Amino acid sequence: MTASRAPRTSRPLHPLRPSCSPRCSQHLRGFLMLLLLHSWVVDACDPPAYISMKPNVSKMNFDPGDTIFFTCKLGYKPIRSPLLMSSVCQPDNTWTPLKEGCTKKSCQHPGEPSNGQVVLVDESLLFGSKIQYSCNEGFRLVGKKSLYCEISSSDSNKVVWSDDPPLCTKILCQPPGKIANGRYTDSHKDEFEYNEVVTYSCDNSQGTDEYSLIGENKLICSGDGEWSSNPPECKVVRCPFPEPENGKLVLGFSRKYYYKARIEFECLSGFYHKGPNFAVCGSNSTWEPEMPMCLKGSPKPSDETPPSDTSGKGYIVVIVLSVFAGLVVIVIIVFIVYRQKKKGKSDVRVEYSACQDKSATTTE
Repeated sequence: MTASRAPRTSRPLHPLRPSCSPRCSQHLRGFLMLLLLHSWVVDACDPPAYISMKPNVSKMNFDPGDTIFFTCKLGYKPIRSPLLMSSVCQPDNTWTPLKEGCTKKSCQHPGEPSNGQVVLVDESLLFGSKIQYSCNEGFRLVGKKSLYCEISSSDSNKVVWSDDPPLCTKILCQPPGKIANGRYTDSHKDEFEYNEVVTYSCDNSQGTDEYSLIGENKLICSGDGEWSSNPPECKVVRCPFPEPENGKLVLGFSRKYYYKARIEFECLSGFYHKGPNFAVCGSNSTWEPEMPMCLKGSPKPSDETPPSDTSGKGYIVVIVLSVFAGLVVIVIIVFIVYRQKKKGKSDVRVEYSACQDKSATTTE
């Protein structure tokens, strides 16, 4: 007969040692490591930041008593001895005071371009500054308009302009287009300068009708090296003889009607015209607008020709009359004042004469 095993009782917990699982112990160790790291960071100096300088080491933290040396960033140069460009981490985790020890490098002045100007946009030639170019009238810019002072791609210790200076070249136009039945002045030239003008004209026609020049007869070499308009055209333009039905011509009588010929007409008694009472010979040998129509009867209100505006003339007449009336009034006032002054002088003479006579009598 075997003896019975006494029941297991749980081990009492140590009053100063809390129960913790292995996973809990791992978290606890990590927390302690963070505390140690925090205390180490708190007791360290972070490297100071400057605009023109950078530390010559890649450390992130420094202990009290450590010295950090600085060098100039790219595009900058030292303004004091490198020995003075250092700082010491103090026990209170601050650095000894240090001012900016570098200044921006400068690009060389590019010089004024021929037939143009350069403008210092930032009013300096220092690293990072910008300049702009412009050309005189009659010249065009070839190249970059704006340049920047930047670090040289071949030598990081130098600063240079971002590109070569542009050029200002003379604006030239190629010869304008030739036209059939016409010509232009200076047609022997291979190129034309800025603002130069050519004039087109039509040849003499070999037929019974002359050529008309359709379009601009003068072309100008403009600022973009192009002509101001397309070449004109020389062709025969002849409109049919105008015979308005129920109407008659009152202006523009001719045997032939060529380009831009103008006519006016009026309707016969008992008819009224619809639309304008004139027409012009267009480039397609047709009247523009179409030949007016004379309709029988009285015009409707919408068909009546609006009365001419005479208000402007009326205002002019009123102004002229007002000015004339004002002048008349001024003349009358001047005349009255003059008469009064003259009368006053006459009275003085009479009174003075009377006094003289009285004085003479008394003396006698």
